[in-house]
Amino acid sequence: MIKKMICTECPKGCALSVDIENCQVVKVLGNQCPKGEKFAVSEVVNPKRILTSAVMGIGLDLKMIPVRTDHPIPKAKLQEAMAEVKKIKIDKSVRIGDIITSDFLGLGVNLVATRDCFAADIPGQSPSETVLTI
Repeated sequence: MIKKMICTECPKGCALSVDIENCQVVKVLGNQCPKGEKFAVSEVVNPKRILTSAVMGIGLDLKMIPVRTDHPIPKAKLQEAMAEVKKIKIDKSVRIGDIITSDFLGLGVNLVATRDCFAADIPGQSPSETVLTI
């Protein structure tokens, strides 16, 4: 079976033709660099994605705080991951890059904030106070 895909590993966006037999990549055509073949094999054998979403903020200047995983996770785990993200509620200030959940789903990746978010209307709290409760 020949599967067509676009490589996203570099800006070239090569159109790949991937020959697959018994769920294994036999041949990759169309790649202009070695990254294309590696990408094709990964997409067939174990596709991974960065999860981007938002968690609920309580008493903060944002009602929803954008988050993402710091490394790709298996595509097959995305629905399970989203179910976990829906359970998370943050009631303390966070800064970009703060870890919201470490070792997310036991996958060895962290869920991190992608935007600063501070407690709303709380006098005396400085933006450098990055304490959160989950």
